[in-house]
Amino acid sequence: MTHTSHAHHRPGPASWRMAAQATLHCLTGCAIGEVLGMVLGTALGWHNATTVVASTALAFVFGYSLTMWGVRSAGLTLGQMVKVALAADTVSIIVMEIIDNAGMVLIPGAMTAGLTSALFWISLAVSLALAFVITTPVNKWMIGRGKGHAVVHSMH
Repeated sequence: MTHTSHAHHRPGPASWRMAAQATLHCLTGCAIGEVLGMVLGTALGWHNATTVVASTALAFVFGYSLTMWGVRSAGLTLGQMVKVALAADTVSIIVMEIIDNAGMVLIPGAMTAGLTSALFWISLAVSLALAFVITTPVNKWMIGRGKGHAVVHSMH
């Protein structure tokens, strides 16, 4: 069995800045899907559970899509881009979705406030900000181990 020189290379510590940038990238896709889902569910009078499911599904779609868009110039096939997006974003999106949906559900009246209500928009903003704060250390830990957004960074 032959070992290459990089076979024993361990990822270095991830900086907080790198983790925050990765989280911000992930938050962008999540927020697009989350806001779209919350707006649709609220506007159409969906049950809270249906709204949360739609928001979560759309967050994954937009989150993965942004990553795939970002790595398209690396010459990957569609299947490879999907694998990169899954590896880079899944844990981050899961954590964000748990936090921001929990925020919306737990803030009294947020899910039933109308689209013209400050409560709806402030609750959504607070939930997304909290998701960013909680997900950043998760991404730092993952990047430091060569996981998560480190997969995308290796393509640049």
